[in-house]
Amino acid sequence: MVEPTEVADAVRAAAAGDRAAWDALVAGFGRLVWSIAAAHRLGPADSAEVSQTTWLRLVENLDRISQPERLGGWLATTARRESLRLLRLRGREVLTEDESRLEPDLDTPTPESVAVDRDRDHRLWRAFAALPENCRVLLRMVVVVAPPYAEVAAALDMPIGSIGPTRARCLERLRRLLAADGMTSAAGGA
Repeated sequence: MVEPTEVADAVRAAAAGDRAAWDALVAGFGRLVWSIAAAHRLGPADSAEVSQTTWLRLVENLDRISQPERLGGWLATTARRESLRLLRLRGREVLTEDESRLEPDLDTPTPESVAVDRDRDHRLWRAFAALPENCRVLLRMVVVVAPPYAEVAAALDMPIGSIGPTRARCLERLRRLLAADGMTSAAGGA
């Protein structure tokens, strides 16, 4: 297939299901695709992957090629893009003989645990915002700042003896709000 009209005819026939036309395209352009992968200094296995993916892309787009007579350019562009994609992927790989590096880092949170923690925190703060203001102020002071009860009593103008029971009532309200939102102690709630 040297003539553009021959190439265009073969593309149209292959798109219509002609196996011989498909084989002619692979035979006519197979070396081109392979040489582009090799030009990117890919090894035999990676070159084979680029070649296979390039032909797969052609199968997926065979009936949409607007200029079938220019199939060589289309294949060259696709092979180049697939080669670069594979190089990017391989660039992210870290080769090592130290097998301990292959074990998961248990100190690094997984995306799933981050999402669960964010959801839990969002629901907790939403419930906290629904508490009366006196509870929010007391809990922020006692839990976050944690000064001695004498300072809390002075700052909130309340007897020292009522700080503990008020704190307990506020926490119970928070627990009820969280339970109403479906959060329980076992699910990471308060």
